[in-house]
Amino acid sequence: MERALSLARAGTPCAVCTVIRSTGSVPRRPGSKMLVDASGALLGGSVGGGAMEGRVLALAREAILDGQPRTGSYRLADPDEGDPGVCGGTVDILIEPLLSPHVLVVIGAGHVGRALVTLGAYAGFRVILSDDRAPLCDPALAPGAHEYRPGDATEMLAGLTLTANTYVALVTRGYPLDVPVLPKLLASPVAYIGVIGSKRRWLTTVEALKTAGVSDADLVRVHAPIGLEIGAETPEEIAVAIMAEIIATRRAAAR
Repeated sequence: MERALSLARAGTPCAVCTVIRSTGSVPRRPGSKMLVDASGALLGGSVGGGAMEGRVLALAREAILDGQPRTGSYRLADPDEGDPGVCGGTVDILIEPLLSPHVLVVIGAGHVGRALVTLGAYAGFRVILSDDRAPLCDPALAPGAHEYRPGDATEMLAGLTLTANTYVALVTRGYPLDVPVLPKLLASPVAYIGVIGSKRRWLTTVEALKTAGVSDADLVRVHAPIGLEIGAETPEEIAVAIMAEIIATRRAAAR
């Protein structure tokens, strides 16, 4: 459990799987634990091995992505009926996801992005800053982020585990940078997606996304234009409006 907490604090989501009940002949008894990472890979321990453990690994990955605990119940009797074993007993396994602190991914290291890094860290988020312009994605210019990931945003996101604790602010310099990123975000369980720009820019983005096959049902998840309407004008004021919307989203999900 100590390793699991250490991983979560470092920003690496994982899940602890624990045998909580068993009857009859089973490979592991109550209290046996297994640690799983976000890809569904075993990091340590065991709840019994074999086909049953494979099913638990898959369930653990689902729990990490949506942030919800669940219990897997397994009968180990008849593989011909779909049972994952022949031991003869039954076993219940509790899967508890341990997510990193709320993560704010800021894509775009311009004036608003830099202000958002400062506010996000101040509000308690683990902040990741990315920009395709590597010289701008630098702690010397944008201090306060926990990680700096310069380069193509779609490639950057492919290297992240996007969970229900992830909030993404697209504060880029133009809609051509947003269009390739949004389908990836919309296919994920992230809690918040915001896109900076005017209403006209967003309508242009929507047209391009629909051409690419993105549905209206998916697009309603996007906050665009980004941020609460507070009459913000300066980059710092716009960042305040964005963080207010993100915090409102986070608190609503916690109710």
